[in-house]
Amino acid sequence: MKACVAAVDYAYPWDNLIARFKFREEPGLAGPLAALMRNAPGAQALLEQADAVIPIPVSRDRLAQRGYNQAWELIKGLRLTEAGSEPALALPDALERLGDTPDQHRLGLDERIRNLASAFKATEHHTERLRKAHVVLVDDVCTTGTTLRSAAEALLSAGVRSVSALVLARTDLS
Repeated sequence: MKACVAAVDYAYPWDNLIARFKFREEPGLAGPLAALMRNAPGAQALLEQADAVIPIPVSRDRLAQRGYNQAWELIKGLRLTEAGSEPALALPDALERLGDTPDQHRLGLDERIRNLASAFKATEHHTERLRKAHVVLVDDVCTTGTTLRSAAEALLSAGVRSVSALVLARTDLS
């Protein structure tokens, strides 16, 4: 992964707000949270250099339960808060999550890595469009980086030139 930009630390009050957004059916928070992301140091440059912006997908079961993919909602919020030119191509279906893995936030580091080994696949109908592209992955939280790395590996295997990430919050593991 080329770079990962995070807007805030995954700590109070952001952790509670993210939980409301993600688990308590409050997708309306996406706009204000995306504005935080856009204002993070390095975020604007990352987005300007992107050929495509791709959300981390959720499984079909989680999408049915939740009713939305929080990463895609953040991308839509990023697009709404952008001043100036149209952002990079946003592709909500460029990555597919294979199977229904346990929630990452309930697992330890070793379990997270095993849980997401080969968990993503680049969808074939975007392969040619993404060949040699610079992609920015978007997600709500980066804890260990396992999800982002697994998704990036799937895209790189499909011919993407480079992958960076923009996340709302990052956990400090140091």
